Amino acid sequence: MGDVTALTFLALCLPLIGAAAAPLAVRIFGAKAAWPLALFPLLSFLHFTRFLPEIAAGEVATGGYVWVPSYNLSFSWFLDGLSLTFALLITGIGTLIVLYAGGYLKGHRDQGRFFSFIFLFMGSMLGLVVSDSFLMLFIFWELTSITSFLLIGFDHERAAARRAALQALVVTGGGGLCLLAGLLFIWNITGVTQLSLIMEAGDLMRQSPFYLATLLLVLGGAFTKSAQFPFHFWLPNAMEAPTPVSAYLHSATMVKAGVYLLLRLHPLLGETPAWEILLPFFGGMTLVTGSALAIRQTDLKLKLAYTTVASLGLLVLLTGFGSEYAIEAAVLYLVAHSLFKGALFMVAGILDHETGTRDVTRLSGLGPAMPLTCAAALAAAISMAGLPPFFGFLAKEEIYAALALGDLRSIVFTSVAIFGNALMFAIAFAVGLKPFIGTPVTTPKIAHEAPLLLWLGPALLALLGLAAAIFAPAVHRYISIPMASAIEHRPVEVTISLLPHIGVPLLLSVVTIALGIAVYWQLDRCRRWTDAFFRAAGPGPDWYFDLFISGLVRLSHRVTRLLQPGKLEIYVTTTFVLLAAILLVPLYVYGEWPQAIVWPRDVRLYEWAVFLLAAAGLGAVLVARDRLTAIAALGIQGLSVALIFLLFGAPDLAFTQFMVETLSVVILALVMTRLRLSPADRRPPGQRFADAAIALACGAGLTLLLIRATAGPFDATLSDFFNTYSKTIAHGANVVNVIIVDFRGTDTLGEIAVVAVAALAIIALIGMRAGGARPLPKRPGRET
Repeated sequence: MGDVTALTFLALCLPLIGAAAAPLAVRIFGAKAAWPLALFPLLSFLHFTRFLPEIAAGEVATGGYVWVPSYNLSFSWFLDGLSLTFALLITGIGTLIVLYAGGYLKGHRDQGRFFSFIFLFMGSMLGLVVSDSFLMLFIFWELTSITSFLLIGFDHERAAARRAALQALVVTGGGGLCLLAGLLFIWNITGVTQLSLIMEAGDLMRQSPFYLATLLLVLGGAFTKSAQFPFHFWLPNAMEAPTPVSAYLHSATMVKAGVYLLLRLHPLLGETPAWEILLPFFGGMTLVTGSALAIRQTDLKLKLAYTTVASLGLLVLLTGFGSEYAIEAAVLYLVAHSLFKGALFMVAGILDHETGTRDVTRLSGLGPAMPLTCAAALAAAISMAGLPPFFGFLAKEEIYAALALGDLRSIVFTSVAIFGNALMFAIAFAVGLKPFIGTPVTTPKIAHEAPLLLWLGPALLALLGLAAAIFAPAVHRYISIPMASAIEHRPVEVTISLLPHIGVPLLLSVVTIALGIAVYWQLDRCRRWTDAFFRAAGPGPDWYFDLFISGLVRLSHRVTRLLQPGKLEIYVTTTFVLLAAILLVPLYVYGEWPQAIVWPRDVRLYEWAVFLLAAAGLGAVLVARDRLTAIAALGIQGLSVALIFLLFGAPDLAFTQFMVETLSVVILALVMTRLRLSPADRRPPGQRFADAAIALACGAGLTLLLIRATAGPFDATLSDFFNTYSKTIAHGANVVNVIIVDFRGTDTLGEIAVVAVAALAIIALIGMRAGGARPLPKRPGRET
């Protein structure tokens, strides 16, 4: 088991190692770097295939390392049918994406950077789906948002790419915060922090009064990640990324993270009225909206992007529908969608790469010039349309078997599924068939067949869709049944094959195909109708997102002008007013003052002498006529504190205080002479009175707090600890030095850093005063 754990950990780290190796590999191998780099996800894929027999037999694989035992936090992973299927999709399709990117971005100046980003994204997604602990799940969840931001904004010189990347980060990052709150609720209610252990806590979770709040928070994370209505708008905008990113994002990775989360938490949160109302409703809305918007588009990538939105809606609908075959249908459709959508996105990229356009109205008759691409595209389109003999057919048949129950709710959602599937049928052939048939037209580039690195990926995915349907029993044994059983948390049988369900499901399939053919036949007219409808409907969520961001920016500017007016005097005054309030108000509110304040009575004569010396120094500061005299007099306060340390038997502290105070006075005096400030303080009397009141309040607050703190019995726990362990652990006899350098070493380092930064700021101020302030240079090409 130790060897398996170590190998699994290595398999999880391989994409991250690939990210570090990518720039060097591109520099060494150039255009052929994709071949060695593809070995990283391929080796990870091969490792996970070793678990197929074990998982198919009903076992699970766990492993990891304890991080914080007292809080039950660990770096652990959990492999069952659900997580293993996702791991295989991520690494398997990831291997093909790496090869595809090698051909698509051949000669690109930033190809090494792109490979690093895609590997980081791959590693983040892989970590997410195999995570067992809530901590790992959330960390990798947010890492997928961050790495997708880097990928979507890869072409950062274009404003559209930057906007799309920021939009994706804001939407999915905000959803991640909802997920974090939801996971904390689950932890608080069940006391469990491992996904592998929450399966048995479903009844406890559903009986909790906080169930609905937890469900809404989890749905907030899942819906934003998987682009559910009304958060669907970020996903089509993410098409600003290079096509390899689009193909990977839409087929096997981030957009399915929300669906994965819902499937994983189904035993915990499912089978309630709220679950079976919210998920089908929003899933159905997403399915209808996405498929209708797909009809409206002419860009191949946008058409596919909106069908991905629709497909995600269908998966969410099935996850929450609650019928006998719903989860099995979701499992089959998820796998089928990963295969055909990855292939079709790669085909869209090939068409753009080899013809110079993705506009479907400008593409026709490309079949003779691109036969291999045409074959792969047509095979993937057939699977997306739900026709035999491809795996998409099995998924569509199971969908209708799950939805066609006869009651009103089932009729409504069956109608929604028919509408969405019919439109996706038309889109499938609009992308996978229409560009290759008809009369050839002139394209920006002379069309020709793509190189091996480009057509290899879609060809293999299309063939896998065919093989999975032909060998359905084996696929069910190793993929479908373990995955559905993990979601249902009970043994499940999946028997669907190329022999369709005889009865209502088959009739619904025929209706879907007929509607799909009609839409495809009148595609241009349907495009005009949907365009007119959405224009009449007014602005959508994408417009409101821009409105929200612009409003947020305006609000931040106003708040900044209010809280940060640019005057140091206001900042310092505000800080000390709040300090005085924090010190004095609790003492009064909780009755600590004046009743509980006990003034010290056994003060000795020499101690009074030190206090009087400090008071004399304070008086000298107040009556000083110039700043240098005030600075010198201020040093008397620090020297008085050093005398107190000395009188109470702490010569090392006294020596340190003497040195610090002397250096402070010298440095302040030198700085004041170089800054050319006015020799004396010229504040008006009213301001002096207010400043004096604030200073007295702060001093009184600190004095009363210290008196109250020292009035109680002395707790020697820390002192005994340091005295006991300073010699044995830190190997130091000077307890104070050991505390500063060892026990509080990080804190000391932070204090040193603060002093260093302050010193640099002082040097900069002195330099500006000495050389005269110079205006900032103008930016080229802009007027100021």
